[in-house]
Amino acid sequence: MAFTHRKIINDPVHGFITINDPLIFEIINHPFYQRLRRIQQMALAQLVYPGAVHTRLHHSLGAYHLMCMAINELKDKGIEITADEAVAAKAAILLHDIGHGPYSHALEKVLLKGISHEELSLVIMNKLNAENNPQLKGQLTLAIQIFTNQYPKRFLHQLISGQLDVDRLDYLSRDSFFTGVSEGVVGYERILKMLTVRDNELVVEEKGINSVEKFLLSRRLMYWQVYRHKTVVASENMLVKIIERAQWLMQKNDASVKTGSLLDYFLANSHIQLADLDLASYCNLDDTDILYAVKQWQHNGDPILSLLCKGLLNRNCFKCAIQSEPIQDAQWEKAFESMRSKYPYKDEDLAFLCFKGTVSNTLYKNDNETIKVLLKTGEISNISAIQNALIVESLSAPVKKFYICLLNE
Repeated sequence: MAFTHRKIINDPVHGFITINDPLIFEIINHPFYQRLRRIQQMALAQLVYPGAVHTRLHHSLGAYHLMCMAINELKDKGIEITADEAVAAKAAILLHDIGHGPYSHALEKVLLKGISHEELSLVIMNKLNAENNPQLKGQLTLAIQIFTNQYPKRFLHQLISGQLDVDRLDYLSRDSFFTGVSEGVVGYERILKMLTVRDNELVVEEKGINSVEKFLLSRRLMYWQVYRHKTVVASENMLVKIIERAQWLMQKNDASVKTGSLLDYFLANSHIQLADLDLASYCNLDDTDILYAVKQWQHNGDPILSLLCKGLLNRNCFKCAIQSEPIQDAQWEKAFESMRSKYPYKDEDLAFLCFKGTVSNTLYKNDNETIKVLLKTGEISNISAIQNALIVESLSAPVKKFYICLLNE
């Protein structure tokens, strides 16, 4: 029986997004996917850019829309993509972030030590594929193969995870829109128009080089102006320290940090192996569980936890100084001594209030994921090998910065 249900979603970034396949419709309606409504795309960036309150669901729908555009463009150019492959690629991009936990990247590998959201996404996709639901059972096998780069048509995986993937094209445009930072605006439509395939690999036509360079430059500008803005670094580190302090207290059998919610399981089992994880509990955990806990813990008897929670709730975050040079010993000692003079706590407790770290970013790596260009001569070249390419001079250079965070009261 033909699928007749058609859904239109009005997206503020891309306009109307059409859902017209039963598998895609079933995924979107699933509770695991709907959880993404309750997970912030940009974690605590809203403390700097108040409009940055969009969610992982917004982003995944946007990436799905761009995947639809990319597939249509490639098919128009004569690239063979079957109906099953098209649906599988769309399902894979729709689910690519389903493994994200509360506050996205801010708490990744904090709630669950050493486990990435990509690993969790794959586990959840396999779980959905095994469900006793005729609309899902066995229907995601091809999507999983594409997601894990196990499918011969490698370009389908590159559209999900690569230098020019639709994931990045959407989040740059979306994050720029919601933060109001124009540096993130990219010509994603032109980039998609310039894509084609050679030897099952995604390549960009030579006339699209300038658009690609603008895209890479926008990523760098957004990274340092938005994603790693010093107040974003400070606030997200404060959230990390709150969770780490709660985990530390839980290990000492301090029952006062228990919230009576799903979060208690993760505070007590942060070092659990992926195979032993209570997946149902994880797929019910979201930002509201963390925010509820932070509101409760501001009244906790532990002074460190209370200080941190009050600071985050009232936007009195860490003072964060970011610099290009490594932190010198004298500079670090001075910062830590200032905490000692202000708070009568042990050094192991002060370590939650004063610490140092690094942030780094490399936008373009000359490795297996290089951007390949289809020259007008018909030859294929790496974009970094092309004369006058901006990537050679600046965008491939890694940038590493160093910071000290300390409680600012």
